[in-house]
Amino acid sequence: MSKNTHVTIIGAGITGVTTAYALLDRGCSVTIIDRNRYAGMETSFANGGQLSACNAEVWNNFSTIMKGMKWMFRKDAPLLLNPSPSWHKYSWLAEFVGNIGNYRQNTIATTKLAIAARQDLFDMAAREKIQFDHEQRGILHVFPDQTTFKKAEAVNALLNEGGLERRAVTPQEIRTLEPALNEPYYGGFFTPSDSTGDIHKFTRGLADACVRRGATFLSDTEVQHITTVPGGVETRILPLGATTPEILKSDSVVICAGIASRRFAAMLGDRVNIYPVKGYSITIPLDDAASRQAAPWVSLLDEEAKIVTSRFGAGRLRVAGTAEYNGENHDIRADRIRPLVEWTRNLFPGVSTEGVIPWTGLRPMMPDMMPRVEPGKRAGVFYNTGHGHLGWTLSAATAQMIADRIMPGVTPVRPTFSIAATQQKAA
Repeated sequence: MSKNTHVTIIGAGITGVTTAYALLDRGCSVTIIDRNRYAGMETSFANGGQLSACNAEVWNNFSTIMKGMKWMFRKDAPLLLNPSPSWHKYSWLAEFVGNIGNYRQNTIATTKLAIAARQDLFDMAAREKIQFDHEQRGILHVFPDQTTFKKAEAVNALLNEGGLERRAVTPQEIRTLEPALNEPYYGGFFTPSDSTGDIHKFTRGLADACVRRGATFLSDTEVQHITTVPGGVETRILPLGATTPEILKSDSVVICAGIASRRFAAMLGDRVNIYPVKGYSITIPLDDAASRQAAPWVSLLDEEAKIVTSRFGAGRLRVAGTAEYNGENHDIRADRIRPLVEWTRNLFPGVSTEGVIPWTGLRPMMPDMMPRVEPGKRAGVFYNTGHGHLGWTLSAATAQMIADRIMPGVTPVRPTFSIAATQQKAA
């Protein structure tokens, strides 16, 4: 393709916007379409905030299955499966089980990809002067007992094999790293190179940068249909308030549409078996001095509760967790929010939870826990989707990968890391 290639991107979440930015670096003309008024309004709105190579372990193991069965009838369980019949859900779970044999290689590959993504994301923020409450204080993973800690040692060996510097820490070191954390833990692992930030602020800032660089952003616009035609792709769209659809023609299309990617892929003759895995978060305003003093600064990952924290500057704390297999359901359930609030009260009693803001989002997850970053069956069709719980962490790397597939041999006009070297290491 030539440098004046026109690419349509479906979805203005973190993967869509980073893809747009990478394609602009390669001289493409870019149109981003989203059904919301602003970028980053769905799964990229209020996630846990962690840029976490340390969380690269894929979930395809027998331990996850046993926990899911054990917790099936607990409404407040960290992992909750709605047992009601659904062909998509149970066929997806069957494929999930079928990928247990790929657990080791996929965990190592995901770790390498997460490490590779860091610098490019930081470079984007620096170039465009994006302020996103970035805290480079590391991530502290804590374990309540010897059994869970010993299991984590095996996971840590895989993360280390993937190139991640992550070390074991004692209870005394845990208290030194995060003095606000007074709960007695058996031990932990600390990843100094991981960090946190507000995904929504970053996505909005990068979307604005894309528009400044010439991208067209079609907001409040539904995508009704996508089809390939000789020489390109046609996307039928319906802007908010319009009664007659419009046809947008481009050379290529990249599907970055989260859980909707499965539906768009079917239109194009492809199978992208994404299932929505629901997560919850609360954002706690730290409005008083006592709350600011009592809240943690180092990002935490509590293994037993499956809860993470991120500090966004002096004034906000994000607490997130849970995984719920319940179809395309956006309801914010009180019985799923309550454990996040209670966990915060128990561990950080000095933090006021009076002004808690709840949120839920649907992670677009593939059965093998690996993102789909590849061309479709038809010419001009590409996918950058299915990142699951690591969309924020992996987005900058997969954006470079798909841009290289669309524009092979075209050197980015701005410096970036070598994705080719990353792919060789992951092989």
